[in-house]
Amino acid sequence: MNKKPPTLSPEVMRKAPTQERAQRTIQAIFEATAQIMESEGEAGLTTNKVARKAGFSIGTLYQYFPSKEAIILAMSQRERRRVMDDMQAMMTRSVQEGRDAEEVVREIIRTLIASFAAGPRLRRAMVRMVWRLDHHEHITEALREAAERNAIALAQLNDRRLRPPNPVMMFVSTRAVMGAIRSASLEDSPLLGTREFEDELVRMVWGAMQA
Repeated sequence: MNKKPPTLSPEVMRKAPTQERAQRTIQAIFEATAQIMESEGEAGLTTNKVARKAGFSIGTLYQYFPSKEAIILAMSQRERRRVMDDMQAMMTRSVQEGRDAEEVVREIIRTLIASFAAGPRLRRAMVRMVWRLDHHEHITEALREAAERNAIALAQLNDRRLRPPNPVMMFVSTRAVMGAIRSASLEDSPLLGTREFEDELVRMVWGAMQA
């Protein structure tokens, strides 16, 4: 079964790719962008280079994206949606299996670090660019959705060590975690990818959630 194409906000894309051919065009643009970032870095990325690399005219690219920044933001939105869906699936499995709540918190944080800060050089460079470009409302919407889903799942784990999740707890926890991850990403901190960085975030969140 084919997955439904990700929905991208209208300020990012000029035209929604509703047909299979358009989806292939978007994918080719994304792949070309990643290849240029890999070989030339952010400074070498231009819409003309992306169009040539993807095998399209610049006019075709501009049908979908008004700028290179819009391409990067669209790639970010697609990745964010994937991460949210994967995390939701993980939380559902955790509830069904009755996993330890602290282990679940660690897996959430590990997923967020891997998705929004760490990884290979290319991924880190693109993530840093996204953090600099992304509109605040996009991040806020994702955080709100994540907090709501995680609160429901954590409550269903019925761990007596935890306070019942509430909106204030989830707001503070998610913003604190993502704020630390964002700062580490923008600074290209050597802490990214280390167990110590993960441990401190887990310690912070777990301590705040305990009864």
